[in-house]
Amino acid sequence: MKIPDITFHDGRAMPQLGFGVWEIPNGQTRQVVEQALATGYRSIDTAAIYGNESGVGEALAASVIPRSEMFITTKLWNDQHHDAEKAFMESLKKLRLDYVDLYLIHWPAPQQNLFVQAWKALIKLQAQGLIRSIGVSNFTESHLQRLMDETGVKPVLNQIELHPQFQQSRMRAFHHQHQIVTESWSPLGKGAAMNQAVMVKLAAHHRKTPAQIVLRWHMALGLVAIPKSVTPSRIRENMDIFDFSLSKEELAMIATLDMPNRIGFDPEHFG
Repeated sequence: MKIPDITFHDGRAMPQLGFGVWEIPNGQTRQVVEQALATGYRSIDTAAIYGNESGVGEALAASVIPRSEMFITTKLWNDQHHDAEKAFMESLKKLRLDYVDLYLIHWPAPQQNLFVQAWKALIKLQAQGLIRSIGVSNFTESHLQRLMDETGVKPVLNQIELHPQFQQSRMRAFHHQHQIVTESWSPLGKGAAMNQAVMVKLAAHHRKTPAQIVLRWHMALGLVAIPKSVTPSRIRENMDIFDFSLSKEELAMIATLDMPNRIGFDPEHFG
């Protein structure tokens, strides 16, 4: 089954389920991305700080899939907010592309106070046709509001930590209010939620794995998710989630797993 799309406020769209390459060594990235593409993924999420953009680029260059059918995301790292254009061009070269579909500011790094400057550079690059859509990652409500207030341009998407034990309902509501798509990084919560009795019960009921239940939950909430795996069977498993659905009662059961604890850094103090 074809992965459904999520449409941005700029009229463009991306697959709701993508493939993340965080922590995959560059030397292994080409093989893993080729496996993901062969499985049916068309959205690949990388970042400058991951150190594997060139591996992604090798896989894309070797693929027979038309560029127009792929959706490639990469991100600006914290130490390049002062010269986002230069950093972007380096990423573009490593990816062997003429443009990227989505470019994100990876973290607001508020102590540097340069994220608005970086955002203006992204706006310029988009106007030049080098980036199709522009967004952010790990931004809070106040960071997003400042971007909108100072530039008049709102991100199409905010990629944030989001999983059953950190459900980010307030951020999701803010995004919805401003037509900003919510994308979940670490959508499986490093596996913690999959051991919960609720997930085990739902997995047995639907004859799926707990990981598939978690990913279907993201889909049901209208989120974009980018699970990562280097194991071919898991890569296939993570995509095999569109032949069942979760009821309102089942979604309510998963809602009870929400906790206030992050896995990752606090955006207010990182970078």
